[in-house]
Formats: sequence, structure tokens, C-alpha cells
Amino acid sequence: MAQIAFKGNPVQVNGVLPAPGSVAPAFSLVAKELTDSTLEQYAGQRKVLNIFPSVDTGVCAASVRAFNEKAADLDNTVVLCISADLPFAQSRFCGAEGLENVKTLSTVRGRDFHTNYGVDIADGPLAGLTARAVVVLDENNAVLHSELVGEIATEPDYEAAIAALK
Repeated sequence: MAQIAFKGNPVQVNGVLPAPGSVAPAFSLVAKELTDSTLEQYAGQRKVLNIFPSVDTGVCAASVRAFNEKAADLDNTVVLCISADLPFAQSRFCGAEGLENVKTLSTVRGRDFHTNYGVDIADGPLAGLTARAVVVLDENNAVLHSELVGEIATEPDYEAAIAALK
């Protein structure tokens, strides 16, 4: 269990964020078509997992926009934006924003992702959602970089995530 903050107030997070050098846990989440989407479907590609509470908040939306922009310059890399939002809300946001370089996945089914990736907010007003984190994987799902953002209301370190791919 880790402790982070939400607007300065302590928040407990269940699970352990995958560490660099480890192999990322398998997952099955929900894609925009309401189909199951697994980590294995992205085999052979590098992956940036942009994990956040909800696309309906300013900081979360900013992270999706930022990774969408950065993804345009990344070879053989998919950016997966993962939240507890329903696929309808994720699709509506990306459509309204014209974001085409990221894929959205929902934890509406596959809640074990929360604990397996160390992002399960256990208490506070956002309990049940995912903490803000970034996990970067190589083509074989080895973890190259991971960051559990210490303050949920703060954006992740985009440059560190992208640097892990170079």
C-alpha cells in the first residue's frame, strides 16, 4: 500500500506499481467498442499506460491531450489511456477533442487492474477510482519506466515517460 495525496490530503493506494525491470501484469479492460482489450493485443508494440481517475477532470484531460500530441512522434508505440470512465465518456471526450493518437480503455470490467498495477484508490473522495500513474512498457511488456504521481491533482512527468522509449 502506498500513500499519495489528493489536493494535499493523504490517500491510500492499494497494490504495487510495476517497477522498472519487471514484467507488466496481464490485463483485460474495455475498449470503446465495449469489447475486451488485453495487454497481449499490443504484443510487439511499445506501450505507454496513461492511468488516471477520470477524463472529466482538468488534469486528466490535459494528460490525454499531452500524450496524444507526443504519440504522433513515437514509432511502434501505442498510448493507452486507462480510467474508470465508461467507454462512452472516453470516446465522447476524444471525439470532441479530435484526439486520434491514443486509445482509451476502461476498468469498468477488469477491476483487478487497479490492484495489479498499484493504482487502487482505497479512501478519500476518489475511492474506487485509479490513481494517476504512467507505466512504460517495451515490446515484450518489460517495464521501462513507472511513476505513481504523488499528488493526484498534478500532471505526470511526460518527459521521463517519453525518455524511457529512447
